[in-house]
Amino acid sequence: MAAPKNKQINDLLRKVFGIEALRDGQRHVIDSVLAGQDTLAVMPTGSGKSLCYQLPARLLKGVTVVVSPLISLMKDQAEKLEEAGIASAAQINSSLSRVDELAALEGIESADKDIVFCTPERLVTPEFLALLKNTEIALVVIDEAHCISQWGHDFRPAYLEIGAALNALGRPPVLALTATATDGVIADIRAQLGRPRMAVINTGIYRPNLHYRVRQVTNPGEKGAQALQLVRETAGVGIIYAATVKAAEEMYDMLRNAGESVTLYHGKLKAAERSENQNLFMSGERRVMVATNAFGMGIDKSDTRFVIHLQVPANLEAYYQESGRAGRDGLDAECTLLYYHADKRLQQFFLIKHYPTAQELRAVYEAAVASEQMTFTEADLKPRLEQIPASQLKICLKMLKDGKLLKRNSKLAYLLAKQPKGPPKMAEFERMAQIYVDKHERDREGLEQMVGYAQSGYCRWKLLLDYFADLSPGFERCCKCDNCLSPPSIQESGPLLAVDADPAPASPPPALPAQLNAMGSAQTAAVA
Repeated sequence: MAAPKNKQINDLLRKVFGIEALRDGQRHVIDSVLAGQDTLAVMPTGSGKSLCYQLPARLLKGVTVVVSPLISLMKDQAEKLEEAGIASAAQINSSLSRVDELAALEGIESADKDIVFCTPERLVTPEFLALLKNTEIALVVIDEAHCISQWGHDFRPAYLEIGAALNALGRPPVLALTATATDGVIADIRAQLGRPRMAVINTGIYRPNLHYRVRQVTNPGEKGAQALQLVRETAGVGIIYAATVKAAEEMYDMLRNAGESVTLYHGKLKAAERSENQNLFMSGERRVMVATNAFGMGIDKSDTRFVIHLQVPANLEAYYQESGRAGRDGLDAECTLLYYHADKRLQQFFLIKHYPTAQELRAVYEAAVASEQMTFTEADLKPRLEQIPASQLKICLKMLKDGKLLKRNSKLAYLLAKQPKGPPKMAEFERMAQIYVDKHERDREGLEQMVGYAQSGYCRWKLLLDYFADLSPGFERCCKCDNCLSPPSIQESGPLLAVDADPAPASPPPALPAQLNAMGSAQTAAVA
């Protein structure tokens, strides 16, 4: 189609969306999408990423498929679109009754829907792909696209299959949306989607209304007391993140026993209880949500005034994503990390994951050869590989495909790739396994950088901006974080650097990404 004129877009904004003007970056993303360009939009929370596909969906011929990681998120978005009369939307997920699912599928088949929401697991099923192949697809949107890199490797293997699903659908244009992405994550997203020339539109991560601070604590008891104090002294609603279910439940009990209005969310609660507790928080019936990182992605509670972390997160990406759920309405919000040095060991424990070994990769490949089938699926191989978990098998097959030992057809079935040099040697499997050895090292470095942030005496926002390579011209300090308001002075003290509170309004020196590592091992902060 011809590119829409400015007047056409502006009229649509006002008459359908009730918006007078686009925000920074939105127009660039929308123009890129309407031009048919594969696009990765890196835009901070609350900057209006959803509009970047909702508006094109009204202008493009065909259906817009939105891949979303959370059922609650797609349900919320689909209902809002329908209620506002913006678009006719269908959602396909496991929460639907059979009757509702059949009605949604019929609506897609009859081209009666403008936008289709689905999980990555549903997208990669042969049946759903077959239905979409008979539909004119204008755009595929991947919401929370950092999951392609972060969850795809560890928690949601279906994200690793999105690239193959796009190929099976004839490579329609793609819009990937995320609030954060380092250069490494951007490269990984492009590689996983098979879109090396994907345009990147990065509007920056800086949100001046978020005020970051770190409180050093010396034991778990002090941490609980500090969290209770923060809840009592901070007005408005807030979220407290804990790294484990046990820590979340203990914090919840402490706040409840102290008479605070609080609820709880973690993956071990029954689905109905999680839903009820989420509704209590979203409706304002409970002021504080205590949760693991299972809660929060896509949650639009714009008046959240504070986010507290009880333990240091695994990396700065996770910390920014979670803390960034505060202040989506643009008003001031507090983001506080309670740092206890022993918590680092907890995250180190989480880093001990069983990634595919060279021996496991070879076992999967040999099982594929021994099957003597022209095409095969994970289910076909599973009886021969009982020792390998299903999620691990999925990752092994993806790695063998990336290593050009396997291929996939339009139905996403696997088949052996021709090997002109004969059967692969063990060195080939070792080379593939090294990818995850390297990833483990990057994860370890990410934790060290997170610890460096917690112990640093530099401007918190400057550290975040440097980490994400957000080169905001002239930015030196935010003047709102704890280190800017009470700049520490760094003094040499033997082999270590002791950091003492200094009320003098000194401007801290620029912080470089390398300083995050150095501060993690060489400095400790003493808070007055």
